[in-house]
Amino acid sequence: MSDWKKICPLTDIPQLGSRVVKSEKHGDIAIFRTSDDEVFAVHDKCPHKQGPLSQGIVHGKQVTCPLHSWKIELETGNAVAPDIGCTKPFAVKLEDGVVFLSV
Repeated sequence: MSDWKKICPLTDIPQLGSRVVKSEKHGDIAIFRTSDDEVFAVHDKCPHKQGPLSQGIVHGKQVTCPLHSWKIELETGNAVAPDIGCTKPFAVKLEDGVVFLSV
């Protein structure tokens, strides 16, 4: 049995933007779309002060937290040095223009 959940068409997520998905088990999950139409998903809380990453600025494969400018790698959820910490990444895929999330 597959644990992939259909989320939305890719076009519902703005380039360099995000969409938040609610999960009973994991809380809010932010799904990001890069300028190259790659998609990534992480827990929507910065490891520093739990800022909403979904409201941050996407650049390359990173997002900058809107509260204190920590940079988070979208592929791994790890903070970029010199900051230390991580937020949980989730598996996400794009098939035929539709975004799927595995939780």
